[in-house]
Amino acid sequence: MPGQIDYYFSMISPWAYMGHAPFMDIVRRHNVAVTYKPVALVDVFSETGGLPLPKRHPVRQRYRMFELQRWREKRGLKFNLRPKFGRFDVSVADRFVIAMVAAGHDPDAYLRRAFAAIWEEEENLAEDAMLVAIADRVGLPGAQILGAARSEASQASYQRHVHEAIASDVVGSPGYVLDGEVFWGQDRLELLDDALSSGRKAFRSDL
Repeated sequence: MPGQIDYYFSMISPWAYMGHAPFMDIVRRHNVAVTYKPVALVDVFSETGGLPLPKRHPVRQRYRMFELQRWREKRGLKFNLRPKFGRFDVSVADRFVIAMVAAGHDPDAYLRRAFAAIWEEEENLAEDAMLVAIADRVGLPGAQILGAARSEASQASYQRHVHEAIASDVVGSPGYVLDGEVFWGQDRLELLDDALSSGRKAFRSDL
């Protein structure tokens, strides 16, 4: 049985939001550990040929809106396609999760609330007070985590995750890496589930 899945994502990603709960269901069903690795998407994109949303061709931006609506329906969610604070400086919010994990906390409950805060409740996760409040609501020491999130250690981990993501062939959020095989996007969760169920060896890209 595989030991763990490396979970690369950013809080600003709607796809990570949509995939988080079903991903947690999969890993718990298969009893697989998760290593949480928030990444700076702009840095991953710049190294792998991706573009931030505002710089993408209008055709790609329009197609993204189709996909958001399709997957919103598929996942049974209700969220704003263009939330008020859908674009923000996500670095502290991402590092908040890094600090949480470094302190030994399970971030699942926090992530569920934080993703919903962005996409369903239109809250501003660029505000320190909002990060702390969400953590406090799920029984975590928000102020303490925020202090750690702003530390050099958390920033170093954030940068290291980018290098690890690129080395693992992750090109966006979310990316799930199982035994060296990368599954990019929450729409690949069924394939990830199949791989875990079958127990097959990881596929390789260097054939």
